[in-house]
Amino acid sequence: MTTPALPRLVLGSTSRYRRELLERLRLPFDVTSPDVDETPQPGELPAALAQRLALAKARAVAATCQDAVVIGSDQVADLDGLAIGKPGTHERAVAQLRAMRGRSVVFQTAVAVVRSATGFEAMRLVPVRVRFRQLSDAEIETYLRLEQPYDCAGSAKSETLGIGLLDAIESDDPTALVGLPLIATCALLREAGFDPLHAASLHSSR
Repeated sequence: MTTPALPRLVLGSTSRYRRELLERLRLPFDVTSPDVDETPQPGELPAALAQRLALAKARAVAATCQDAVVIGSDQVADLDGLAIGKPGTHERAVAQLRAMRGRSVVFQTAVAVVRSATGFEAMRLVPVRVRFRQLSDAEIETYLRLEQPYDCAGSAKSETLGIGLLDAIESDDPTALVGLPLIATCALLREAGFDPLHAASLHSSR
């Protein structure tokens, strides 16, 4: 009996961090940039924004990849209900880290999976609570000059030198803080009919 071909897996994201995380699963996948306006809606809370954008990204790519299983994800740093995005510049990064020092920030990370061929669509939110040290201005400046994390929400890359800015991380999934919660992603892929373990086994045997 011939084994049915696996559907194509597509990551709807331009983030190199999400691509690197998904590569850990040893699955073949394509990457497509989603055409989504990421502007927050009036009064939209960070968790709602992350969930809406994750699903919108997956839907946007799935609309052009009808045969694929599409992953979309988004992350918004949440400081007492205030959304903190990617700083983009050194000056904004300084302001972000000054605002967060000595405080707890929740990184709201959402992942969605859409499979148009079967009508499957689901999403999960994986919050990560991070407690920042009481950082001095000099520490903030040194970190930013060394790391230049201007494409990261909240200006802190925990997977590298940014871990030195923190007192604690509380999470059910250590990959969520980097940008793609792999535990939730694997669960959603299984629900969509795409078993990551089986797919990785088939890929490695080729």
